Order: sequence, then C-alpha cells, then structure tokens
Amino acid sequence: MFVGDDLACLRGSRLVFTGLSFGLEPGAALVLTGPNGCGKSSLLRLMAGLLRPLAGSLSWNGEAIAEAPDEHRGRISYVGHLDAVKPALTVHENLAFWAALADPREAAARTGLALDEFGLGALSDLPGRYLSAGQRRRLAVARLLAAPARLWLLDEPTTGLDRDGIARLEAAMVRHRDGGGMIALATHTDQALAGAQSLCVGDYAPAAGGQPAYNADDGGDRAVAPVGAGR
Repeated sequence: MFVGDDLACLRGSRLVFTGLSFGLEPGAALVLTGPNGCGKSSLLRLMAGLLRPLAGSLSWNGEAIAEAPDEHRGRISYVGHLDAVKPALTVHENLAFWAALADPREAAARTGLALDEFGLGALSDLPGRYLSAGQRRRLAVARLLAAPARLWLLDEPTTGLDRDGIARLEAAMVRHRDGGGMIALATHTDQALAGAQSLCVGDYAPAAGGQPAYNADDGGDRAVAPVGAGR
C-alpha cells in the first residue's frame, strides 16, 4: 500500500497544494488531473522521492519512504517530461542500459520485450539523435518494460505518441496492473484506465474553497467519496 497523507507542497515561495491525500494498492491506478500549474508534476515528484513535502507524509506499507530512500527508488519507474534518451546510443543500447541497471541477468530478454511491445524493432540500430520527438517518447515509455518496477509514475506519458504508441502504452498499463503493479499518471486528456481513481490536484489549491473530494471512477458514473474510503 502506497499512501500520501495530508500532503503540502512548496515550490519556490509558492504553496502549490495542501491537505492532499491518496492511497494506492496493488493493481490500482490514480489519474491526476487539473489545470496547468496546479501541482500534478510536483505531486509525482513527491511520490518519487525527488521532492520533500512541506507537510504530511508518504509511506509504503506503513514505512515512511524517507526512511528507506534507496529501497523506494528501486520500486519506482518515473517517466517525466524529458525523455532521458542518450543521443549517442542506439535505441537498443538505450533500452539495454536501463535493463542492465535493473537486473543484468534479465537485461537481454527485457530489452527484446521492450523493443517488441512498443514497436521499436525497426529502429533498434538507430542512434537516439536521429529519432523524431514521437519516436523518442516511444523509447522513453518502453523503458517501463525494460526496467520493471512496482510503481509507475507517469507525467503526460502520451505527449508526442501516435495512436499506435498510445494503444501500446495502454496495453502495457493493463498488463502491469493485472500483475499487481500500481500507476500514478498526470494527464490533460482522456486516458483509458478502467476502474482508475481520479484526483483533481487543483481542488487542493490553498485558496480553493470547500472540502476537496477524492473521486473513484468505476468506468460508469463517477462516485465521490472521502479520501481513504474503501481502503
């Protein structure tokens, strides 16, 4: 169980959000929505341990992630706005690097799987510097399969992807959840994640009035429940 409780985030001198809570269990997905600048990316960075919350706590199975940062890094894959593609390495070499970093014994198999599942086989020997923006993004998300992790943290992962790339990513997310993996995803578009929870980060802006709500989307009507309901 991955839990954020009563989180507040400060970027520079601006309080981005406050009083935000969430809970993720195996097989769950959390879709972060809200206007630009509301703190979706900042929340993902908090989840990754790249930022410290101003207030509140983040825990994995009851243990604060700040108490075991290396262990937490080993359980996450974070795909941010930058694609993290080394321009001098080929597509295959980029994926092989991440696969070997995760598990040298499975590196070859994982590299091949990532190439196949994201349709990158024809580009395998092409250096990263020659990839289009869409191809670079496809390579970036293919890293999720090359270096598997329990928790995927995805910041606008479909940006630059064509329909085929989006379909392949959505299929990978289904398989990841079916295997007990977790996903937290920031997006401005409709994302096909059946049964995903939805959290509007903008509802937790300091100046927002009223009581923020935590929405659970069961694929049909949207039900509104207090944070932590159903845990």
